[in-house]
Amino acid sequence: MKDEKLDFKLQSSSYQELWSLDSNVVFLNHGSFGACPKAVLAVQQNLRSQLEQDPVNFFGRKWEPLIDNARSKLAAFINADVQDLVFVPNATTGVNSVLRSLHFAPDDEILTTNHEYNACRNALNFIASRTGARVVVAQVPFPIESPQQVIAAVISKVSPKTRLALLDHVTSQTGLIFPIQQLVQELQARDVETLVDGAHAPGMVDLNMPEIGATYYTGNCHKWVSAPKGAAFLYVRRDKHSQIHPLTISHGANSPRTDKSRFQLEFDWIGSDDPTAYMCVPEAIAFMGSLLPGGWTELRQRNHQLVLEGRKILCEALNIQSPCPEEMIGSMAVVPMPASLERYSYIALHDELFDNFDIQVQVVPWQESPRLLVRISAQIYNTLEQYQYLAKVLKDLK
Repeated sequence: MKDEKLDFKLQSSSYQELWSLDSNVVFLNHGSFGACPKAVLAVQQNLRSQLEQDPVNFFGRKWEPLIDNARSKLAAFINADVQDLVFVPNATTGVNSVLRSLHFAPDDEILTTNHEYNACRNALNFIASRTGARVVVAQVPFPIESPQQVIAAVISKVSPKTRLALLDHVTSQTGLIFPIQQLVQELQARDVETLVDGAHAPGMVDLNMPEIGATYYTGNCHKWVSAPKGAAFLYVRRDKHSQIHPLTISHGANSPRTDKSRFQLEFDWIGSDDPTAYMCVPEAIAFMGSLLPGGWTELRQRNHQLVLEGRKILCEALNIQSPCPEEMIGSMAVVPMPASLERYSYIALHDELFDNFDIQVQVVPWQESPRLLVRISAQIYNTLEQYQYLAKVLKDLK
């Protein structure tokens, strides 16, 4: 396998030099935690230096204008009204903030799917155990043939008791783009509010908050926008602002200020912390949008085409059928593993690929056959040769 690895190293993208990624690792897992470019990290380090030179002056005078500027740039990027946005450290915090703010009665139903992210499903279970509400799970098939199967599965589980639906925009386990706008419309027509877990969506798909129409939407900026870790947002529809509070109640709860909404006053300051990740969101948006002549539109399309090619390479090498239509893929694609590889646990297969072949890729356990999935990501620093190398390794392991 050494020859294939050497060939990969010769074919590495020149864009990888813009990141701090280990050049000895075939990094095919941008989706899990993102990767922040060196130029954006340099901006963050400058901000941190300013903070530490005079913390009182930074938090007293510089902090709020920088946060407001970042929020304004982010609002433009996701086509949202700036008044409806607050920063949170990650999408899981955004989901928890909404769930912990709402009031559920015994026998209320909270609808989700079997593709929901484990951390957020745990949040649902916690709320249910505290309130007596019931979590109802729509079984969305995988492999899947069309987006309509998602809609049919979700709507079939709506009842007069359904209070809220927690839905992925892009699923973590299976890499599927759900038809979120149609889902929201169908649920609203049945008087069901929607909380969208958009952890992977910003930077992967072109977002427009009013068009999506969700009551609540949370998304990460540290993944496909490539901001520093700890940068995410929560969007709340205007009529729901007064109902939603941060997990940490701090000074904003009784602030006498009237120039900002209570919603933003509460979320903007939740105690002493390092806010520089939020402040770097504009730099990340600008930097990633500058890498190709066509800006973000070209970057998203390039990543989409690259991951489709990567999926094709893996499917052909392993003699596996494509598990979903191309329209349901953004910058991540999942390939089911052949039964012969189910001798590995998902952890063991990940470790085999990383420890012995220097491949960093997400391996996912699934609840039914196929039991083992490999999820590849495509960012501008990735190349076809990297997927070819992964395919060769998996074929040999098979």
